Amino acid sequence: MPDDAGSWTEPAGIRGVGLVWARSTGGVIGADGGIPWHVPEDLAHFREVTGGATVVMGRRTWDSLPERFRPLPGRRNVVLTRDTAWSADGAVVVHDLAAALDTDEDVWVIGGGQVYAAALPFADRVSETVVDAAVTGDTTAPTLDAGWTVVDEGPWQASRIDDTRYRFTEWRRA
Repeated sequence: MPDDAGSWTEPAGIRGVGLVWARSTGGVIGADGGIPWHVPEDLAHFREVTGGATVVMGRRTWDSLPERFRPLPGRRNVVLTRDTAWSADGAVVVHDLAAALDTDEDVWVIGGGQVYAAALPFADRVSETVVDAAVTGDTTAPTLDAGWTVVDEGPWQASRIDDTRYRFTEWRRA
């Protein structure tokens, strides 16, 4: 929540905040409430990265998950929404970012674009899948500035279903 000066303050109980996303080479992460590609290896990577942690998402991201996967299994699901009347089975509902991040558990922010942008100042790591695809969309990944350093960049690989190229990149705040 903003302090008196209007800037965001870090929640007291915060342990580690990461952002995880898949983006096209042009920065697109979403189109019409969905992901504009299907790379099963990225989904497996997402499960591995976020497993056992708290995942924080906006309400639209929650709604975009297939119903059979809500809540995401093996994780504490926190949904950030401005709608004080909204609720969902299996989700912890919060109405401000400070409440979403105020935990002593590891946190992974999983979308959408507004939540990524708000959480970026508190993040210390980003796990990114870069998908070699020219797609249009309505949501883009935040731009990481010079304060971020690539600590691991995997090789380009081809998806087993359609040869879409992708690679995993890990960033840390410098």
